[in-house]
Amino acid sequence: MLTGAPPKFAHLGIAVSVIQPAIDSYKRLFGYQLLSGPFDDPIQKVTVCFLAARSSSDFSIELVAPLGPGSPIDDALKKGLGAYHVCYEVADLGRTLQDFRNLGCIVISKPVPAAAFGGRRIAWLYTPTRQLVELLESTLPEPPA
Repeated sequence: MLTGAPPKFAHLGIAVSVIQPAIDSYKRLFGYQLLSGPFDDPIQKVTVCFLAARSSSDFSIELVAPLGPGSPIDDALKKGLGAYHVCYEVADLGRTLQDFRNLGCIVISKPVPAAAFGGRRIAWLYTPTRQLVELLESTLPEPPA
């Protein structure tokens, strides 16, 4: 059982091979608007952007493209996956990761700052049903005193 507030759905991640044609396609096909980005994230080795139908309060998607060779998104693209992860926003990333570990999840990436979120930290895990989940910290971590 989770000890803190339940995670809040943040976005659905979609793997794409090249970011700009994908942005154009989502605009043309679904009327989506670019909310933010594209951002290059050298830590994650991806380029990302966020789109939604009307505003940031609507359901949003994150387009994720490889940033150079050896990107973790390469495997998803080779398998033909589009939608490949869901993201939840959490107040306490460390506590939530421990709760998920206790519930049988495997943490595959410890917390790191993300360029697309202004330095807020993200972490990645697999659920017992082999779903890829991104956890996003609600606020920037406090600087050391």
